[in-house]
Amino acid sequence: MHTSQQLHSFGNHLILGISGTTLSDDDKRALNELKPVGVIFFAKNFLDGVPYLVWLESFQQLIDQVRQYTERDLMFTTLDHEGGRVVRTPAPITRFPHAYLLQKQAYEVAKATAIELKSLGINLSWSPVADIFSNPHNPIIGSRAFGTTPETASQGAREYYRGLREEGILGAAKHFPGHGDTSTDSHLELPILNLSLEDLRNRELIPFQTLIQEQIPLIMTAHILFPQIDSEVPATLSKIILNDILRKELGFEGVVVSDDLDMKAVSEMFMQSGTVAQAFHAGCDLFIVSRNINSSSLERTYKIAEDFSASLNNGSLNAGVVEAARERVEKLLQATPQYPVLSLDKETLVKNAELAISCCL
Repeated sequence: MHTSQQLHSFGNHLILGISGTTLSDDDKRALNELKPVGVIFFAKNFLDGVPYLVWLESFQQLIDQVRQYTERDLMFTTLDHEGGRVVRTPAPITRFPHAYLLQKQAYEVAKATAIELKSLGINLSWSPVADIFSNPHNPIIGSRAFGTTPETASQGAREYYRGLREEGILGAAKHFPGHGDTSTDSHLELPILNLSLEDLRNRELIPFQTLIQEQIPLIMTAHILFPQIDSEVPATLSKIILNDILRKELGFEGVVVSDDLDMKAVSEMFMQSGTVAQAFHAGCDLFIVSRNINSSSLERTYKIAEDFSASLNNGSLNAGVVEAARERVEKLLQATPQYPVLSLDKETLVKNAELAISCCL
């Protein structure tokens, strides 16, 4: 039996997507029964083709409703907002160029971005990308990375994170232990990277080390199989990668968050019982279920929540591991500002638009 208490308990580890610009009955039920600790917004959550103040008010009502149904005062309100092709918001929110073009201006751009995010009531940006643009044929990272070498990628990601932090937005380094050398897209299939641990130490891990030194609060996992390091499971489920390398070797003490569980690379795995327990034991603290890729249905989300509950009940999921994860998430949540939705003045938006143009010159 999955008590509502246990479903809530999974909510302490869940970042959930919402189906549209208003809450559907399904959304209301899931927010109320699962009580996710955070939400992730996409373009579909913003009214498009309407004036700024109209879509902003609609979005404010959406956030207010989310808080009402989860009965949570403190939440992670999150957005994938890297710039370039990864921007979800309508105009006049600035479309800054992708990370690769920011080289010298990463800090300034991140500060400007953070001010805009705060005005939307957002407190966590799923950025910076700490991957390296090392494979020119990479279909998914490419120019989303800050550089083609460990040094340039580290420097850009660090400056960008500093800008976010200075304006009070949480950052998340992604996609650990590095997605830059893949030639396939984990949204569509499970990429396989034949790198040794030594290869990772010499290249992929360097930007993550830099961001850990800056005390970045979250690191997002990559749905990638590294057969030379762990031949059994992708990084999101690998104790070797998340515990031995990220926690022990690199000394990361913050929150480990899975990339989206709806992505094809792992979506089937998470429909099998025991997978969520495996992810907790590997070192994941928080899970994103975007409902943005395969379908907006809640069936998958509930199946994962029920598997979590069943695994706790049958003892295959260690309650101490879950409690340690919950404490890491809760500690971060307590320190996370909750911002009201406010319109930005024209001067700020004009200044930011000019900054965006200057990055491309």
